Amino acid sequence: MLPSLKTVKAGLHRTTEALAAELAAARPGSSTPNWTALEWRLACAVAVAHGVSPLLASFCAWDQTDWRLFVQQQRDHVEQRHRRIADLLQRIDASARADDLAVVALKGSALHALGLYAAGDRPMADVDLLVREDDVPRTRRLLESLGYVESFVQWKHRVYKPAEGTPTAGLGEHRDTPINIELHTRIHERLPISTVDVTERVYPSAPVAGINPYPSNGALMSHLLLHAAGNMCGRSLRLLHLNDISLLAARMQPGDWDVLWQSDTPWWALPPLRLVARYYRDAVPAHVMARLEKSCPMPLRLFARRQTLTTVSCSELWLHALPGIEWARTPGEAALCIRNRLRPTREAIQERDDMIRTQFWLQGQSWVRLGHGRRILRWLTQPVPRMDTLYVVRAALGEG
Repeated sequence: MLPSLKTVKAGLHRTTEALAAELAAARPGSSTPNWTALEWRLACAVAVAHGVSPLLASFCAWDQTDWRLFVQQQRDHVEQRHRRIADLLQRIDASARADDLAVVALKGSALHALGLYAAGDRPMADVDLLVREDDVPRTRRLLESLGYVESFVQWKHRVYKPAEGTPTAGLGEHRDTPINIELHTRIHERLPISTVDVTERVYPSAPVAGINPYPSNGALMSHLLLHAAGNMCGRSLRLLHLNDISLLAARMQPGDWDVLWQSDTPWWALPPLRLVARYYRDAVPAHVMARLEKSCPMPLRLFARRQTLTTVSCSELWLHALPGIEWARTPGEAALCIRNRLRPTREAIQERDDMIRTQFWLQGQSWVRLGHGRRILRWLTQPVPRMDTLYVVRAALGEG
């Protein structure tokens, strides 16, 4: 039996903030927390949910036997899976060159290519690629030639999965987990209604056949910050996102930050950077923060000042009725956010159906199959835990 959800919620908060402080300090040797057996298992769940279990094998020297064994095993699995991902990227590059097709490898692939992470440090749930809209048919044929099939299409991307292979159950990363591919034609996020698009900053002005890097560190930073903003809006930010941004920030020259203002005002960049600065001291230049303060709407600025990693991530156990409404810039956007929550669009319903069909952690969960009206009634009458959080907590506690 699971402990009470109130106990789980408190444990998630305590361990999340402790892990964030430990990773940000990057100085192994801090004193081992005096945690209960439950809290140590919840720490394993949090490390997995936030994508930092392999990093903690190197940057956390807490002397607790089960913890040390777990994070080291996670690092071993990630390192082995990284070899498979590197091989897949090489095959994509070779096929794209042969077909005179330009592709941009995004996020984790780019961070590894810059040497910000070593093999085994950073898990990658999938491989993200960006192509021009006109190149989607050729890219689809390329991926099919590599043994991939289209799984589903969302407004942000198309998801391809290997024709063979099934997800591996259990807690954390596994070397045999299938490598999915997310194919993008735009780099954009809804926050929560307004769509912010940074594609033209990310796609090279003179692309060549094969895998291309980002045009600049500033372009990569723009993408990381927008991705983090989208995840904050949906309360699904990960500690790994903050770590990515802090490492890249250390490589940025003063002029690199100007890319953020390349085509519009980056009002959305302040909350993720403020959160980075909360945990990674001196990671973000003061002049960048001051400039962003001027462009960020006041309600969002106030929101950003009081947020912690826990409150904008899956470590916050309860579902929120109106996630992201604090990002609405006008009363009209806020009203539309409420309307879409009460009466989901056809696109949102289809996206939910695709999630239920394809996401391993949603299989067999009765909550996700309730009618929308019954879910609203549940929200209004009692706290409702997040299914993704409960899945990893149950796995950590051996509940299956």
